[in-house]
Parts: sequence; structure tokens; C-alpha cells
Amino acid sequence: MFLYISNMRTREDAIRTYNLFGETAELPDVVHCETIESRSRLHGWALRPHRHARLHQFLLIVSGGGMAELDGCSIPLAPRMALNIPSGIVHGFAFTPETQGWVITLTSDFLDETLRAGEGLRPSLHRAQPVPLSEDLRRLGERLLTEHAGHGFARAQVLRSLAGVMIGLMARAIAEEAGRADSPREHPLFRRFEKLVEQQFRRRPGIADYAAQLAISPTHLNRIVRQATGRSASRVVADRMLREARRLLTYTDLPVAQVGYELGFSDPAHFSRVFARGTGLAPREFRRRLQRGGNAPPQRNGALAFAPPR
Repeated sequence: MFLYISNMRTREDAIRTYNLFGETAELPDVVHCETIESRSRLHGWALRPHRHARLHQFLLIVSGGGMAELDGCSIPLAPRMALNIPSGIVHGFAFTPETQGWVITLTSDFLDETLRAGEGLRPSLHRAQPVPLSEDLRRLGERLLTEHAGHGFARAQVLRSLAGVMIGLMARAIAEEAGRADSPREHPLFRRFEKLVEQQFRRRPGIADYAAQLAISPTHLNRIVRQATGRSASRVVADRMLREARRLLTYTDLPVAQVGYELGFSDPAHFSRVFARGTGLAPREFRRRLQRGGNAPPQRNGALAFAPPR
């Protein structure tokens, strides 16, 4: 979140990508924790939309509030709210002055090392989701800030352990908020499929190609993906492409044809048809509505949907 510009921007990443402190290592500490005020005050309490390629963040709001923008969706920020921000999600903030709370930043590598495939936390943590800030989360945020600012013996181990508790409590809160506490356990092959999709969706390989890389049949892949998400493998791939298309249309000035090229479509008309089928609007109309200040319809099949926490 409150970061300097990264030196890790790629050709196809037209949306600004940031790292903490501009470090090439992305996060020079085990965990980073700071107050919302410490950086947002320097920028007039407003942070322009950006994303982090390999950083996962938790925003804990104790008092104050404002508005958050996540992948083109606006949601209100309120006191005693926590917000999960997965890596790759475009996000920006307009905080009410004097908003109090914390920002906890973890690397995706730390998440990968901490989470176990069979425990089912990843699906929840992949959701950009507001949840109530419980008293346990509030106390944990306070403790993380204190430990991060100190230089006590075993500081790194304590930070890792506290961050692990934060991950678990946030995943539990997200699952409860989404009514997914009893969702199917995650299959290790599904996690590998997700990684392949993230790496390759711009080249638009077919489901048979993904299955071959996993050394399973397309039928088996579809079964695993449907158990984990309730959707087919092809729908998961299409949703990832549509999410990136929405980001590029919302946050860049790239021509529609160029957006299609960036996402592996050689024919702009084909891209427009696929986008319209998935979102209900042609790309140009989607962008026009945004420019007029209107609300584009939510993305179908796996859209981000937000509601204030109960």
C-alpha cells in the first residue's frame, strides 16, 4: 500500500506496480507493519490505484474510514473493519483524515511457506474481502506494530508467528463472512493449476495444455477445479483473463485492440465478443460508462462482490 514506485514494472504491466521502499527484494523484513497514518498523511490521505505483484496486505481500521477501490469496485471503509488485499489486486484509498489502524504486509513467498495445501485457507485469502475487525485482530495488529518497531531478541521468529496467527484469523473471518467455512478442502493440484493460470493466461493455452502440464487428463482437472471453486477449469481461466481486461480498461489508456493483444487475442473483434459475453458490455461501452462516472456491471461468474461487514 503506501509505497514508492517499484523498479519491477514489466512491459505488459501498464498498471503501476509498487514495492515497499523501492527494494528489489520487495520486502526487506520478515513482515512489515505500520500505521495507516504514517504514510497516508504524507499523500493527503489518498493513495492512487496500484497493485503489488508479490505482496499480500491486511488493512485494519480501528477508527475513521473513507473509501477503497478494489479492481474497479468502490466499497466504504468504516471503523472496526479489516480488509484482505491479495497480491495482484488493483487497490487505492481515500481515507478520512486522522483514520487510525494498521497495514500489515507479507510477501507471497511467506504465504506459500506458511500455508498448507490441505488446510483450505488459500481460497479465502484469494478474495479481496472486507470483514469485521474482531478484538483478537485488533490486539494482534497492535502487537505486530510494537514487535516490528522493536529490536528484541528473536524478533523475526515472533513476527513470523504473529503473522501466521493473523493469516489464520483473517482466513477464518473471510470464510465466515462469505459463508464458506465448510468449503471443500483444497487439492494440491488445484494450487498448481492456479499458479499455471497466473503465469500463462495471457498466452491463452487450452485446458488440455494445462492438464498436460499437470500430467492429468482434462476431465480430472475439471473435477478438481469444480470441487475447489464450483466452476469449470475453463471458466476459472476465462475469469482471470476478464479480471485483467477490466483492470487494463479501467486503469490504463491502452486502446481496446491493444488490451486484447496484451491478453493473447490476435483479433480485436474476438476479444470484444469474449469480453461482452463475460461482462455484459462491450469493452468500449464498459470504458465509456466508467469515464461518465457510471457503474459498470459486476463481472459475471466469479466477480468481486463487496458488502459492508455485519
